[in-house]
Amino acid sequence: MAKPVYLRELKRKDLEKIYQSLDNEEILYMTGTKKTFTFEQVVKHYEACQKDETRHDFAICLTENDEMIGDLAIVEIDEDNRKAGFRISLHQTTTLGKGYGTEAVKQALAFTFNELKLNRLQLEVYSHNLRGYYAYKKAGFVEEGRLRQSLYMDGTYSDEIIMAVLREDYEKIRENGE
Repeated sequence: MAKPVYLRELKRKDLEKIYQSLDNEEILYMTGTKKTFTFEQVVKHYEACQKDETRHDFAICLTENDEMIGDLAIVEIDEDNRKAGFRISLHQTTTLGKGYGTEAVKQALAFTFNELKLNRLQLEVYSHNLRGYYAYKKAGFVEEGRLRQSLYMDGTYSDEIIMAVLREDYEKIRENGE
């Protein structure tokens, strides 16, 4: 059975879609993004990322038509300690709840543990982003702790939840055929 999404290297042509996603209020709220960005800032960030050897940036694309629907990155790769950070964003609310993010995360995990040979992949998610939190759990991330009330946005505080997948967790997921 074909996977609904695939990952490919992020390209300069993708920056317009990323820039447009930075105008989606719900996506910004879920990621805790308060700042606004110009297109030039997006380009400058992309160019810096291209030179950064401690990260890999990917476009998330629909298999059926190659449309880019999001992006993800494995960041702050620490080869000495065999760990990295993780971030993901689907760009439109119409693509949420369809399993695309979960599948993209699974592919990112495979890349992290099989290609990069790391032992740990960590992310942070805000407590108001329940959809994201449960998608990460479904993909194998384990909650390790909370920074209580670390984000103040839209008049309320949210916890920052730290989650991670270890190689041993990933191996168990693979053994169970998930």
